[in-house]
Amino acid sequence: MRIMVLGIRGLPNTLGGAENHSEELYKRLAKKELDITVTARSFYFAKKNRHENWEGIRLLYLWAPKNKNFETIFHVILSLWIALIKQPDVVHVHSIGPALVIPILKLFGIKTVMTHHSINYQHEKWNLIAKQALKWGEYIGLKMADRVIVISKANQRYLQKKYNQPHLFYIPNGINPPNIRKPGITLKQFNISPKKYVLAVSRFVPEKGLHDLLSAYSNIKNPPFDLVIAGSADYKTKYSSKIEQTAQKNPKIILTGFLSGKALEELYSNAGLYVLPSYYEGMPLTLLEALVYGLPVLVSSIPQTRDFKLPEYRYFPPGKIKILENKLLELYQKGISKNEKRKQKEMMNRDFNWDQISEKTHQIYQSLII
Repeated sequence: MRIMVLGIRGLPNTLGGAENHSEELYKRLAKKELDITVTARSFYFAKKNRHENWEGIRLLYLWAPKNKNFETIFHVILSLWIALIKQPDVVHVHSIGPALVIPILKLFGIKTVMTHHSINYQHEKWNLIAKQALKWGEYIGLKMADRVIVISKANQRYLQKKYNQPHLFYIPNGINPPNIRKPGITLKQFNISPKKYVLAVSRFVPEKGLHDLLSAYSNIKNPPFDLVIAGSADYKTKYSSKIEQTAQKNPKIILTGFLSGKALEELYSNAGLYVLPSYYEGMPLTLLEALVYGLPVLVSSIPQTRDFKLPEYRYFPPGKIKILENKLLELYQKGISKNEKRKQKEMMNRDFNWDQISEKTHQIYQSLII
């Protein structure tokens, strides 16, 4: 069975939830004797880091302008032409913007699967025209794709009600077992001490709420911990510049830039508290990572995090800076009990297993061909 994947930046080690999701998913599906091609945006990958074949996946690098408003649409149009030429059995479209091309794929008799990662038009970074295009993409995907996968139960409920579509397949993000790493080169590089820092892992976009986190942390007098933010911006914006400028004013705020692999594992392994201040999420992979590492967490009370059914004291209302300030101190000092840590890991093993997730996705592909 020939599968073509479009809508993501590419693989591997690329910033973004849909990209991390795809990396774990397709390297497992490739072992099921599927012929998988992923189209990638060439400017994210230096030539020395490109692969013709990675983990059994064929990677096709296509040009796209490095521009927030036009990058995706140019890349998806080029990917569409490749799909029409190659005529794969299934095209798997990730996210609602790229779903705009589904009618053309259908016109040429190609089966389609769409994964709905997030309600992107709720994000502040998009202008009115982009938000309207995203709404149309969502509508087209929900109405025309042969199968629709939703990674969040909260978003599944929202979409079922909005579009009267009862048959949406809930298949979440997954998580790998943790690689616990002792304090080492990464902590030394950023001059941070184990268990003496609060960790956030995030892109620098408004919906992630980093501005609230920085405000809350800056209000704490003589905080007993550093604030470490691992991540970066897709593009230089006024918002990302403001985040960087605010951090530069406080030596206890450390911006590491985008990290992955062993460096990120070391940060998760040694953090004193993980915080997610988001206003909107699909299925927050960074929260899954924090939970599987057994970290105490503090997360905004939004539907997508409520589905984890964490203890009530682990939540705070999004945007409420004073509450976030108090909770940072309280939960950093509280830590996590052995019982709560055990329950977190049991939930991760039970509900977010990548092998089970890849098998469910494989079954969806097969249902389209039989």
